This record gives sequence, structure tokens and C-alpha cells, in this order.
Amino acid sequence: MEDTKKLILEFWDDRSLSNSEIHREAVLETLEWLDKGVVRVAVWEGDTWRVFEWIKKAVLLYFGIQKMETFEIGPLEFYDKIPLKKNYAALGVRVVPHAIARYGSFIEKGAILMPSYVNIGAYVGEGTMVDTWATVGSCAQIGKHVHLSGGVGIGGVLEPPQASPTIIEDNCFIGSRCIVVEGVRVRKEAVLGANVVLTQSTKIIDVTGETPVYYQGEIPERSVVIPGSYTKEFPAGSYQVNCALIIGKRKASTDTKVSLNEALRDYHVAV
Repeated sequence: MEDTKKLILEFWDDRSLSNSEIHREAVLETLEWLDKGVVRVAVWEGDTWRVFEWIKKAVLLYFGIQKMETFEIGPLEFYDKIPLKKNYAALGVRVVPHAIARYGSFIEKGAILMPSYVNIGAYVGEGTMVDTWATVGSCAQIGKHVHLSGGVGIGGVLEPPQASPTIIEDNCFIGSRCIVVEGVRVRKEAVLGANVVLTQSTKIIDVTGETPVYYQGEIPERSVVIPGSYTKEFPAGSYQVNCALIIGKRKASTDTKVSLNEALRDYHVAV
């Protein structure tokens, strides 16, 4: 793998190597590893997430060496550079029409894809439900036993290569129409109520104590979060700006996936 990494970095620094068979093969090999889950864009190491910049560079290089082609699936026609994943039965993944996952993404055994979309470089963990019209962006990392509810948008982060991907850790519940983008991290067992929007600039405010506690770019473990707003002064006057409010922590009784909805009902929050 170190040899492949070296070739990828050489290719990244010198695009004239696009005609070099050994460098092209290094890119294709890396994408095959991603597709099979041999490597990931980011992994948990110690007490933090480690991002593998060279793998993201391989994904970007892959777009450059692939040619556009027409391919058909039944009555549907596509014209693209990236093929779709195949062999779901062998992978042990349930895929409901019209779910689509691109080659170079990895879907772990036991995951369920309702009509949804998973982009290249993404990782979807065991037992996770990607519900109807949810999207998992390029290189996003979704943990085990996560529920991405209907219409959820998990943003992709391909460029710059050193940027951290959007990460949803194990056992999270992401409510309907939530948006999590720009490399925001939702720590394990957190619960987002419907319509929460998280970007790197979104203020995340813990309002459970006597004074507010502020976070940015990350939701702490086991937090129960709802959409909120705060007043901000502009030259034209005072206006409400969206934020995310941490209103509590999940109780011990909501530790299992089947009772995740109860974590929201405990606080009278919409799913």
C-alpha cells in the first residue's frame, strides 16, 4: 500500500503522468480498495479521526483518467465517468429501487438503502438505514447503526484533499430533512431533530445549563439537538439567524436503535 500511496502522490504533483500505466493502475487499485472497504478516507485512531489525504487525491485523479460512457440499466440510461456499485446480494446489503450507490463507495453488510444516493468515497456502516431521498456525499463517513431519515443531506468534502469529510458516528439518529455539511462531525449516539442544519459556521449552543455553552463544527456525544435561532445585528437592523440547540442528553433507555425516536419524544421534539 505504501508503494501505491507514493505513486498517487507523484501523479498528484505531476499530471503529465496521466499516460503512465503504473500511475493509472495505482489510482484504479485505490478505488477498488475503497469500493471493497479495504481502505477508508478517514478512520478513528485513538481519540480522533485521521484523514488520509492521499486517498482523496486518488479519487480526484480517478475523475481525470476516466472517460465518459453511456451505460444502461433496464430502461434507464446514464452517461457518466463513474459506474455504479454491483453485487449487493454478495455484500449482504438490502437495496430498494431506486437507490443508487456509486463505485468507490463502500456499504457494509446489513445496511439498508431506501431510494437514496451514496456518492464515491463514502462509507456506510453495518446496520445503517439510509432512508428515502437521503443523500450521502462524496467521502462522507457514516457509522454503524445510524438512521439517516427521509431527505437528509450529508455533504461531500472532496476538495481541498486535506479537508476533513463529514462524519456521522455510530448509533446516531439524524431526523428528517437535516443537513450536515462542510466536514461537521456528529459524535456517537447523538440525535438531531428534524430540520437541523449544521455547517462549519453554524453556532451550536448547549442550553441545558444556567449559561450557554458554544460549539462549532461538532456535536458532542449523546446530545439531543433541535433547530433554533438567535438575534444578530446587521447594518439594516436585527434579524434572526439559524443555530442548533443542544437541549439534553439521551437517556439510558434510548441506547438501542429501535428506541431512538424516544430520545426525541422525551424532549417533545419532531422526528
